[in-house]
Amino acid sequence: MDLSDDLVPRRTFALIAGVERYGISHHWNLRGPARDALRFAHWLTGPGQVPAANVRLLLSPLDDPGLLDWTASPALAELRAAWRPATEANAKSALLEELPQCDGDLLWIFWAGHGYLGRDGQLMLPCADAGPGQIRHLNLDSALRWWKTDLVAHRRFPLQAALVDACRVDAPRDTRWNFGSSDYGGGATVPGRRQFRLYASREGEAAQNDAERGAGRFTEALLAELGDRSVREGVTGLPEAARRIHHAFQGLRERGEGWQLPRFIVDRDWDAGSFLDDDPFGPAALPRTARLDQRGWDGLGELFEGRTLPRCAYEAYAWAFKEAGCAAPVHHGLPADSLLDLAADLDERQGGRGGMPLAVPFVHYLADRAARPAGTAGGLGDPAWAARLALWVRAARQRLALPVLRPPPGPARQAALHVRLESPPGGEDGLLARMWLRGEHTRHVWESEGSPVTTAVVRAELLRQLALSAAGAGEPDGAGQPAEGIGRIEFHVPYELLETDFDQWPVPRGPGGRTRPLGMLYEVVVRCPQEREDTRTEWRAKWRWMHAHGGRHPDTVRVVEDPEVTDALGVQLGARTAPACVLGHASAARDEALLEALLEGGVPAAVWQRGGGAPAGGLPALLSPEALPGAPAVLGLPARVREVRRAAAGGAAEGADRLVLLWDDPDDTIDLRSLL
Repeated sequence: MDLSDDLVPRRTFALIAGVERYGISHHWNLRGPARDALRFAHWLTGPGQVPAANVRLLLSPLDDPGLLDWTASPALAELRAAWRPATEANAKSALLEELPQCDGDLLWIFWAGHGYLGRDGQLMLPCADAGPGQIRHLNLDSALRWWKTDLVAHRRFPLQAALVDACRVDAPRDTRWNFGSSDYGGGATVPGRRQFRLYASREGEAAQNDAERGAGRFTEALLAELGDRSVREGVTGLPEAARRIHHAFQGLRERGEGWQLPRFIVDRDWDAGSFLDDDPFGPAALPRTARLDQRGWDGLGELFEGRTLPRCAYEAYAWAFKEAGCAAPVHHGLPADSLLDLAADLDERQGGRGGMPLAVPFVHYLADRAARPAGTAGGLGDPAWAARLALWVRAARQRLALPVLRPPPGPARQAALHVRLESPPGGEDGLLARMWLRGEHTRHVWESEGSPVTTAVVRAELLRQLALSAAGAGEPDGAGQPAEGIGRIEFHVPYELLETDFDQWPVPRGPGGRTRPLGMLYEVVVRCPQEREDTRTEWRAKWRWMHAHGGRHPDTVRVVEDPEVTDALGVQLGARTAPACVLGHASAARDEALLEALLEGGVPAAVWQRGGGAPAGGLPALLSPEALPGAPAVLGLPARVREVRRAAAGGAAEGADRLVLLWDDPDDTIDLRSLL
């Protein structure tokens, strides 16, 4: 049809979806898509005057649907009684069964939520009923191909517009992410059907969501362009609107205020004329890097043979993208479980400036960390392997004429004060105590000389050590932050002292005898290496696996609810490398059994409430409030728990003063003689 003809609202139909809550994990949940979908529906049924009966609205809101704003137009009030959950069955039914039977000229598809690219580059939009066994989704590319065929009556829907506010990042390439197969087939292509597709980001980029405002940045810009336009004005103006949105986001990128860049997938306007060929911001296709040659692969095969993933594997993987000048995929963990498979994954990627194969900076990073002594921050302590890795990098650069690589950034490490406490073997009152300071070097600073002391003596000595550290590093800054020096205090304790309230020990702070809890000023963790003799293998394997994946693997964290705390829990936790971190919601009656299971299962990291119970909303919401897809930022838990403890002082984060963080690094221990 000629776009100069009036597009009649009653012959305009739409599928509108906003997915905030996902069945696979609460970590996938995000705030904003349901509101965005409703706002687009308001434009379509308000200024656009499209009848509510022509709209198929699918929602999966985080909150009660009644809390959404249904009052913006009478049509929205009708949709309030007609919306359906955003499940795969409902999405396929609406798009592939109901709407094709309608007699219309224009089809709108608006989808807000998560998005992943499959191996074939097709965009998969997870639905609300996505689960661990199968991530149910809508294959948008397959659906749009289906809509161009004669399975839709020839004279119907000559114009189709798809607007998607979702990420377009690669789906993790492992069996745990099972999207299954979802090709919808189709008939013979109908000439003359025109599709316009606008995505919130380019391939490999995440779409930015403002959780605080409950809105996607792309949807905000899109609705601002549509304004009070009619359906005909809105659809005919899409190419120009898309240009303006594209250029606005380019400006955000240049100012460092955003990262995504909306992009047309089909670079044609409604008249099939090219309008992005002269785009001043560069071509639509990202350049591909050079690939490794056979000599390079042969060398890697020898270098990586028999090697497990080192604890810096994720850091090396992420740094490779940064060094090559391209955006890293939004994985939550590594896409593979071996060094050679990681190199293969990197070699398949699209890259950035200089034609640098991504595997080269990856190996360069490994060489740097392998050369550092074990026991230092990030050090692997394998100079022989480091020399072989560096030789491979030099040879690859010379052979492939690659640019110079910068040295990887040095690992950051804050000083930690370690406090080891033991119960006297003879059952005497008091504790045997020793303290050492560990930064770039390890220094013994105090010992109870084999005589038991009270906790008051230990606390007094700890305060003295903190004061000495502060005096050596300078006075606290004007904001009242601790002076540089000791940033973390690690209590090595026997099992029976795990729930001691070390984090609540008062620390003098300011005039008038004011004190603050120790856990508000410093990262305070407990450790229990003395109880790990029987599960040392599991303990080490879990910690190193967690670090190799940067703490981002979806299986890293397990929430243990009260009914799960059984006699078999410890065996279950130790059966696999995952989980490496447990968030415990055990009642007071099962609190002790939970702690026993953590140690029996070799779990190195855990958070629970002292004395049992769980905070309102649960520990995941308290410790990872942004609720981004994938696992919480596990490696940042010590800092995050300190933030929560600080928030508790202001009346927020109720129960944070009872949080206990077990953070037991098997690679950061000292084999000490008995304190007797």
